[in-house]
Amino acid sequence: MSEETATATAIEELTLTPPEPVPAVAPEKAAGLVPLSGEQKSKLEERVDGFIDDLVAQDENSPEFGKRVDQITNMGRKEMLEAASHSNRFLDRPIRAMDRDTDIGQSLIELRTTIERLDPSANGKLLSKRGFLDKIFGSKINNYFAQYRSAQTHIGGILTALSNGKDELLMDNAAIDVERRKMWESMGKLEQMIHIAGTLDQRLEAKATELDGSDPAKAKILRENALFYARQRTQDLLTQMAVTVQGYLALDLVKKNNVELVKGVDRASTTTVGALKTAITVAQAMTNQKLVLEQITALNTTTANIIDGTSKMLKDNTARIHEQAASSTIPMETLSRAFQNIYDTMDAIDTFKLKALDTMKTTVTSLEGEVAKSKGYIARAEGASQAQASVGGADSPLAALEG
Repeated sequence: MSEETATATAIEELTLTPPEPVPAVAPEKAAGLVPLSGEQKSKLEERVDGFIDDLVAQDENSPEFGKRVDQITNMGRKEMLEAASHSNRFLDRPIRAMDRDTDIGQSLIELRTTIERLDPSANGKLLSKRGFLDKIFGSKINNYFAQYRSAQTHIGGILTALSNGKDELLMDNAAIDVERRKMWESMGKLEQMIHIAGTLDQRLEAKATELDGSDPAKAKILRENALFYARQRTQDLLTQMAVTVQGYLALDLVKKNNVELVKGVDRASTTTVGALKTAITVAQAMTNQKLVLEQITALNTTTANIIDGTSKMLKDNTARIHEQAASSTIPMETLSRAFQNIYDTMDAIDTFKLKALDTMKTTVTSLEGEVAKSKGYIARAEGASQAQASVGGADSPLAALEG
């Protein structure tokens, strides 16, 4: 089964189907809707036969005959008033129910609007990459969850209103059950009076036909007064029975509508809100997965960059190391210049030594002459020094004069 077919099936399952409108009940079809037992019918017919016998026994011009005709006119009045009171209460119930249904419908509309506004699939690309505006106004997913948090109170209020409406509907259904039981009892009493009226109609017509030969005047009075009012009352009873049956069926319709509304509230409170929470949970999980995926991607990119940089550095350093290893000895030109400088230095030293020999010879000759000259001066200076030392001694002839 495709996804679209499954979705369509789910929608059909959640669709609330209202019951068909209450069919109109014709008065002539109202009789017999509430069954009577054979024993009940027999007793009712015995009462009718006794009444007709008593009526015919009266003088048609006497007050007693008029009283019997008045009884026919008032036949079933109590039962009709009782059934009418149920119908009046019924008329008020749908109006109050519609007001309550309107509140529930408004709450369902608000819940649907809120759900559609919070539907993650309808909020654009929540998992799109962050742009420049996201850095200023925040990411879409963060804004969405902030919106959901702010709407939770509103959703809670709607669900509370729906729950209260559901409780009211359930109480209405309980009251409707009580009302329908009472209406059923009233319809039973009306059915008995309709059977009495119908039997009275038949018996009066038969009795009038019977009296046509023996007492035409009484036969005429029976037709004009008793039979006329009996048939009139039969129509009134059938009409009231039709109205009561209509009300009974309408209450059943209201009850079914309430049941469907309760189902709708339960679905909205569980399925709809549960689906929203599931969608939000999935969106949040996907967001966390996206964040982890982005971190993993960033980490893999960083690792790849590190490996790439290391390989490039290794490549460059290895090349330079091998190049340096290949050119680690002193270049021949440098060695040649070094040896040439040594040779030049040694040649300069040799040249200096040759030139220094003549200079040194001249210096030595000059120094020898000077030394020779200084010998005489040194001798004289030494002799004077010795003489001075002799004159200053204790045995000197000058010592007495000095004393």
